[in-house]
Amino acid sequence: MGFRRNAAAFTMVEIAISLAIIGFALVAIIGVLPLGMNVQRDNREETIINQDATYLIDAIRSGARGLDDLTNAVLAITNYTTRYDANTNNPSPPIINGYTYTNSSPGTPYFPINNGFRIIGLMSTPKYVFGVREFYSNHVVAYVRALSGLAVEKFPQDNPDVRQGAFSYRVLVENLALPAPVDPATNSASRQLTHNLRELRLSFRWPLLAGGQPGNRGQTFRTMIGGRLVKIKDSDKDPDLYFFQPQDFVKEAP
Repeated sequence: MGFRRNAAAFTMVEIAISLAIIGFALVAIIGVLPLGMNVQRDNREETIINQDATYLIDAIRSGARGLDDLTNAVLAITNYTTRYDANTNNPSPPIINGYTYTNSSPGTPYFPINNGFRIIGLMSTPKYVFGVREFYSNHVVAYVRALSGLAVEKFPQDNPDVRQGAFSYRVLVENLALPAPVDPATNSASRQLTHNLRELRLSFRWPLLAGGQPGNRGQTFRTMIGGRLVKIKDSDKDPDLYFFQPQDFVKEAP
């Protein structure tokens, strides 16, 4: 005579409850995944910006003239120049000078940025340039494909789709003189400091979207640069190029 054992099993109600719990968990996990991916992307972009900012600041500070590798990253440089009358401070219509690796904007002398000498010289342009009867305000903007980052996006990569999808940004370069002392006739130390110390600001906006417009993320870097700022002009038609000479200083008369 055999004995009959009770068989244990899940009911349909228990299975339905288990599936509902698993479904809620999966929805929560799927909802968190995009957030985590966005945080990872933002951290990667901020790391690239920090590294590129350090590189560009060092290049401008040292007055580098041989960084021809910058031609693989700097897509274009645009300088919006406004002239002001020294007596009335009335501005003239702004002049837009644009430069790329192969060309420059219409109406300006042919001046492609096909070497590092020209790139650093344009990016070091002072914010304000003073003349006898006028002064000029310069708004220098560079459009740059990331110097650091993925190796597949770097030279000699010539696939236009890969290069177009590479991380790029816009940087506003401001080379500013220190404020002049209140009484320069009695403060020679302040005059020497004014002529030998400048502030450099790099304001980054990223990512670079279609049409050259920047995204909504940004960061600004500021540093002080000691030394003399010299102007170099190859010909009357070429734009002014500026370079820092950190080992040279202007000595003001007492």
